[in-house]
Amino acid sequence: MEPEVLELERFLPYRLYRLADAVSREFSSIYRDRHGLTRPEWRTLSGLGQRGTMTATALGEQSAMHKTKVSRAVAELERRRWLTRTPDENDRRVEYLTLTKTGLAAYREMVPLAKAFERELLARLSAAERAAIVNGVAALETALSVP
Repeated sequence: MEPEVLELERFLPYRLYRLADAVSREFSSIYRDRHGLTRPEWRTLSGLGQRGTMTATALGEQSAMHKTKVSRAVAELERRRWLTRTPDENDRRVEYLTLTKTGLAAYREMVPLAKAFERELLARLSAAERAAIVNGVAALETALSVP
């Protein structure tokens, strides 16, 4: 009996990973060309822009990034003076990260570009396909308890 073979091209987790990576790469050209940001730097900037002050741990959880990537992104954004770190008064191991005026300005410049990218991406699909993908992703997020 032949061993079972996994056809990656038909395996949903693999397909979702490849799709997410392709979309992320295409979008990355916008923030890379505009501000020279890496993906982790963009995720850090956008997380802080959306939620305000956060810890690096919370940023990692929100963005599904490993702590090493968060740490490097935070260091680079701090070097650019796009964010500041404020130590917790009661626990010096904890730092609160906040965008500076310059970082917030960059974030606000990118928001309409991100929304336009999403609109253009979804415009490649029919209305029924758009509804199916939005509903399907939401259903998977619910089934997997993704916040």
